Amino acid sequence: MSKAGKLLGALARYLVATVSLSVLLYILFALFFSTEEESRLQRENALYKSLYRSMKEKDRLISDVVDGLVVKDSDIYLELFETLPPSLDAITAADLVADNASSASERLMLMASGVDNNFAEIFRLLKERRDSIPPLSLPLKDMSYVQTGASVGLKHNPVHKLQMQHDGIDFIAPQGAPVYAVGNGYVSKVTRSRKNLGNVVEINHGNGFVSRYCLLGDVTAIQGRYVKAGQKIGSVGVTAAIQAPHLHFELLCNGVVCDPVNYLFASLTPEEYARMMYMSVSTTQSLD
Repeated sequence: MSKAGKLLGALARYLVATVSLSVLLYILFALFFSTEEESRLQRENALYKSLYRSMKEKDRLISDVVDGLVVKDSDIYLELFETLPPSLDAITAADLVADNASSASERLMLMASGVDNNFAEIFRLLKERRDSIPPLSLPLKDMSYVQTGASVGLKHNPVHKLQMQHDGIDFIAPQGAPVYAVGNGYVSKVTRSRKNLGNVVEINHGNGFVSRYCLLGDVTAIQGRYVKAGQKIGSVGVTAAIQAPHLHFELLCNGVVCDPVNYLFASLTPEEYARMMYMSVSTTQSLD
C-alpha cells in the first residue's frame, strides 16, 4: 500500500474514533447532566402529571354529580307532576353520552342549555293543573347560584360535628337581607326564638304545600294573614349557634320534607338552575 493510502486510512480511523468518542461523551453527559431547557421541561412534565391526577379525580366527581342530577331531574317530574319526564334523548344521546367529545363539566352545561324544551313541557302540565301549582319562587331576590348551600339529606353539622339530617336548603345572604314568600298562601305559624332555628315563619300554600323560613331576624308576617308570592315576610338573621348569616328554607309536601331545590326552576335560567342543583348536591356541610 502506498504512503498516501496509509495516510488516508489513518485519517479515516481517526475520524471514526473521534466521532464515536464524541457520541459516547454526549450520551454520558445526557445521562448525568441536564441542560437548563431540559430541566425546565422535566419540571413541567412533573407538574402536568400531578395536575392530570387531580383533574381525573375532579372529572370523576363531576361525572358522579351529573349522573345524580339526571336521576334528580326524573324525581322532580314524578314528585311534582306524577308523570314521567319528557324525553331526554336529544340531550343524553347527542351530548351527555359523548364523553370523548366533551368533559363532564361541559356535559353539565349542555344539560342546562337543553332544558328549555323540558321547561315548556313543565308549564304545559302546570297549565292543565292550575289548582295544584306548587310554590316555585325564590325566597331571596337577585340570588346567584354561588349563594346555594347544602340541601336536604345527611350533612355534616358544624355545631355537633357529626352527620345529621338536614331538612331544608341553606341560602347564604347578609344579615338583614329581605326574605319573601315563595307563593300565595296564609301565614299558618310564626315562632320567635333565640335557639335552634330561631325565628320561623310558616306559610300554608294549599294543596299540601307548606314553606318554612328559618333563622329570621325581623319578622313582618302576621299569623293568620294572607300573603302573596314575592311579599316580604321578614329578613335574614343570626343566632348564637349558626356559623354565618343565612336563610334556612324548608318545604313540606303533605307533611313530608321535600327538597326545595326541586321547585325553584321557574325563577332561574336553565344554566343557573343546573349550577344551583350542582351546588346543593356537592355541598356536604350545612350552616345550621
